Amino acid sequence: MLRPWAAQWITAVLLCRAVAQYSSDQCSWRGSGLSHESHRRDVEQVYLRCSQGSLEWLYPTGAIIVNLRPNVEPSSGRVSGLHVCIKPRTYSQGSHVYLEHAGDLRLLLADEDQAAVHCFSLAEGALFVEAIPQADISRRITAFQYELVPSQGPGAHMYPYLHPGLVTCKPCSDEEVLMAVCTSDFAGSGVFGGVASGTNKHSPVVVTLSRLFRQKSGVFAWGGARGRSWRGRVNVPKQCAVHPGQDEYLLTGSVHFGEAWLGCAPRYKDFLSLYIRALKEGTNPCQIDVD
Repeated sequence: MLRPWAAQWITAVLLCRAVAQYSSDQCSWRGSGLSHESHRRDVEQVYLRCSQGSLEWLYPTGAIIVNLRPNVEPSSGRVSGLHVCIKPRTYSQGSHVYLEHAGDLRLLLADEDQAAVHCFSLAEGALFVEAIPQADISRRITAFQYELVPSQGPGAHMYPYLHPGLVTCKPCSDEEVLMAVCTSDFAGSGVFGGVASGTNKHSPVVVTLSRLFRQKSGVFAWGGARGRSWRGRVNVPKQCAVHPGQDEYLLTGSVHFGEAWLGCAPRYKDFLSLYIRALKEGTNPCQIDVD
């Protein structure tokens, strides 16, 4: 049940939607509450059509509604199953963030809880960002990054923020492995090293890659022992064990907010047999140089 002040805000939203101004550069938005400080009950609409971006609201007053959509036609089928993940900046403060759908508000991020990543289905509604009334707003900035993330596909079951409490560590199927090496944000072969300290959801694992088929955002750096390998860190859910040592693995996964997350990771010799067989049968979805 909504508290009285929340119900008042919902009424304001419904009244302001037809007349509110909106700002957008497709991916990111930066605005100031000072533009309507004398009308602190104003609700501004923000429209973002991009796979990732950021929002920065200086001197927050009133509220903003953030409408997130992928930059594709709804008929393309790529909208279905998409989730939105948001990550507050470390300096973010001054607002509560809710999910708003059909007049209902559900708290997503409280002002004092501005650290963790939170994900929700794109179909669940828009973000309703409500400024906390303050006598002095001169040092308040509400800021977060966002990404649109497919809820299905190779390795999606390993991202702990996407399906809280439902992370599974089962091996990928042959079809998922072949697709993962072609479509993942990174793919290479290498060995697991030591485990660094992480959070209650994941552990960063040091990896050394002898081959790098592809990578996004430069999460692996060339160098390592004698400059003949790539090194970096891959986040692994706490409940999914890795085996440091000499065994070589195919390492694939996704990149979220600049960090690598492990997806499908079979032993490299098993992947090589699978790939060569698929190559002979013409069922491989892409070609890579495995020599």
